[in-house]
Amino acid sequence: MTDAVRRHDPLVKGFASDNYAGVHPEILQAVALANGGHQTAYGDDVYTAALQDVFRGHFGPAAEVWPMFNGTGANVVALRSMTAHWEAVICAESAHIHTDEGGAPERSAGLKLLPVATPDGKLTPELIDRQAWGFGDEHRAQPKVVSITQTTELGTLYTPEEIRAICDHAHGLGMVVHLDGARATNAAAALDVPLRAFTTDAGVDVLSFGGTKAGLMFGEAVVVLDPGAVRGLRYLRKSAMQLASKMRFVSVQFEALLAGDLWLRNARNANAMALRLAEAVRDVPGVRIPRPVQANAVFAILPGDVTARLQKRFRFYTWNEATGEVRWMTAFDTTEADVDAFAAAVAEEMRLSPA
Repeated sequence: MTDAVRRHDPLVKGFASDNYAGVHPEILQAVALANGGHQTAYGDDVYTAALQDVFRGHFGPAAEVWPMFNGTGANVVALRSMTAHWEAVICAESAHIHTDEGGAPERSAGLKLLPVATPDGKLTPELIDRQAWGFGDEHRAQPKVVSITQTTELGTLYTPEEIRAICDHAHGLGMVVHLDGARATNAAAALDVPLRAFTTDAGVDVLSFGGTKAGLMFGEAVVVLDPGAVRGLRYLRKSAMQLASKMRFVSVQFEALLAGDLWLRNARNANAMALRLAEAVRDVPGVRIPRPVQANAVFAILPGDVTARLQKRFRFYTWNEATGEVRWMTAFDTTEADVDAFAAAVAEEMRLSPA
């Protein structure tokens, strides 16, 4: 028996973030499987050793995986390992590393971010060139890394060909490419391609691979695809406080996610529920869907009074106060009934809104 008390209703779902979802039952089973007895700490355990082959099965024989606690930590460690103190990272202005990590890449990694405005959250070779200049100028932080996000913060997808063009361009400038793949599994499912198609095969050098949004309890990973693009990652992970002592419980979760098709099942469900939601509200009078729904994010523009009332019934975030744009995220555990109930609430609140 446990003295812990359930303090929430497990039937209540929201649309704020796929981070709000719980843990997939198969992941919980894997954690229990790894429990009991003693295993060497700090990653020298049998589960972390086995994880290397799991990731290589997806990303190729040269891939090396470094489990981390969280996404910000994975991005910081990855970018630190790819840069010297005088170097900089080009990213989209909407990139998570620029807008949602509390300045951690600059404060903790000591590097300079060079953001570029984009219409859809995606960089292109031409947009990269807006910041890829000043090489050899001692007065300017030296551009070294191009960091892209798949899927982007605006819910859009890069095709493998688009990422290949970015990598070819960056490498031609003597730069390297980092991919923030917090939702990489959603991207692969939406594109119907293997994970390596827009990473290893496209020329990406280092990947931050998301686990929490895909159904893990905790855990992200840095996946090195080109060993020549990083240095000191083993030491940087420790100094960034991302080295788990009981790492077997991070590693076994990734094994459960990636050794079979759980990652794909989870991503396909999340993506399908986003499409269902968009279709359900698209024709509601007064609702506008301003962005394409390409994975598990739906952006909508609603009247302010409708948003305020809806947020008392379901959790979700306002994306842009000025325009009334909101963001709805679906997750591996979002059901058709969840979507239909939310869509019905949207329609109901819109009917109550003054014309």
